[in-house]
Amino acid sequence: MAAITVKIINKSANPLPAYATAEAAGMDLRASLETAITLQPLERTLVPTGLFIELPTGYEAQLRPRSGLAIKQGLTLLNTPGTIDADYRGEIKVIMINLSNEPQTIAHGERIAQMVVAPFVQAALEPVELLTETERGVGGFGHTGKS
Repeated sequence: MAAITVKIINKSANPLPAYATAEAAGMDLRASLETAITLQPLERTLVPTGLFIELPTGYEAQLRPRSGLAIKQGLTLLNTPGTIDADYRGEIKVIMINLSNEPQTIAHGERIAQMVVAPFVQAALEPVELLTETERGVGGFGHTGKS
């Protein structure tokens, strides 16, 4: 497993993001709030973390939901995975939505998302008139019949 260094500014009163276990892919991010937020069913909001990062060139940070919040409270993220580009220097904020049938409250310091840092490649697009044929062809969205 390769390790990289990510510069971080923490303007919240929360601890720095951390991996919960030695082999975890994602670091938990926490809400940085002056007052708790209550989301009504199907309501969404932007939750600040108080964190600012500088990723190395060639890396992105992905924001992903926490499974425990999703199953226990119906709270998840929109725009998932959210991408933080290496040249972004603003505060990390998380788009949360309440998919439950009841109001859900997010408190300061609550773990609200996971952040996964990963390398990426940029593709060079080559305009062509035809694509190589395959057995699958244009079949999509359930076309393979496999579950």
